[in-house]
Amino acid sequence: MNPVCCLDLEGVLVPEIWINVADRTRVRELRLTTRDIPDYDVLMRRRIKILREKGIRLADIQRVIATMRPLPGAVSFLDRLRSVRQVLILSDTFYEFAGPLMKKLAWPTLFCNFLETDRAGFISGYRLRQPNGKEKAVRGLRSIGFRTVAAGDSFNDLTMLKAADRGVLFRPPDKILKLRLRFPVTRTHGELYRALTSYQP
Repeated sequence: MNPVCCLDLEGVLVPEIWINVADRTRVRELRLTTRDIPDYDVLMRRRIKILREKGIRLADIQRVIATMRPLPGAVSFLDRLRSVRQVLILSDTFYEFAGPLMKKLAWPTLFCNFLETDRAGFISGYRLRQPNGKEKAVRGLRSIGFRTVAAGDSFNDLTMLKAADRGVLFRPPDKILKLRLRFPVTRTHGELYRALTSYQP
């Protein structure tokens, strides 16, 4: 049985949503991601506070996301991968963000989280499907007999990569490279495709 491929979304298939929001709104504090702050709850609470202070509502963010495109080569990579493997996108983003990007990727299966908003349209909180959702999804697949390969780029992907039968890093930042982890490092979607499909249980 071929292994299931579990992919991170941002940084692997699409640009970082929050960096695009920061650039469009000119709020530099929003450029920080899980590449910079590993604690996701600390990062999200910081973002929510900044959004309210700057008067940025969910609808404003959604307008930015609607203009975003997948990373160069990502669509053909994903199409090619899905022709030979089952693929799941495991992300810490939110369904309220992801729709336009999923459409441009031809609607792959996505497991992610939910946002909460107040009456004024500001993001007021977020709900995880479960803590450490990426890792637990991979462990869940393995518990029902699937082999798994996983790819990601950030600190919040590392437990998913460790839980998989094979983990692969894609364009990781220097902070992660300095950890000298055992995962192969890929720089192009072609390299990533070969790393994911060369694993045979």
